[in-house]
Amino acid sequence: MSRLKERYQKEVAPILMAEYGYKNVMQVPRLERVVINIGLGEAIQNPRALEAAESDLAAITGQHPVITRAKRSISGFKVRAGMPVGMMVTLRGNRMYDFFDKLVNATLPRIRDFQGTPRNSFDGRGNYTLGMKEQVVFPEIEYDKIDRIRGLEISFITTASTDEEGRRFLELMGMPFQRS
Repeated sequence: MSRLKERYQKEVAPILMAEYGYKNVMQVPRLERVVINIGLGEAIQNPRALEAAESDLAAITGQHPVITRAKRSISGFKVRAGMPVGMMVTLRGNRMYDFFDKLVNATLPRIRDFQGTPRNSFDGRGNYTLGMKEQVVFPEIEYDKIDRIRGLEISFITTASTDEEGRRFLELMGMPFQRS
């Protein structure tokens, strides 16, 4: 069992049960999945961008990414329906907890002038999305081997019903939010 999952069961769940008055352990918010997404608008002109992004995402997550395709054509961006426009990986189970642990304890502290993650990136249902400006902050990515810097988006899907519960849950799990 991963270190973070154990911490959730022994420390986080009892605190949340006391704070919000849950009667059952199954009511306590928990992490359902983590989705890591890279948008690749440049893949239209440069097909090799897909391969580079795929290797980066596979190194970061330890899992093979899925190509996302355009749903409809947009002539202004020269995009046709079905064209590859990004990559994503969905993590569940122990891989999800290991990734969250690595992100909070190894990756985020490496960012220069890091002030904490934004507090207001919740969607209204307790899910949190974090945008990263570059993939180089992850320890698995070697700076010399990348073709260009790409941003990525990390979404934490929780079972929390409100943003307040989701924020408190992620805070207890170790997410370093900005001081308000």
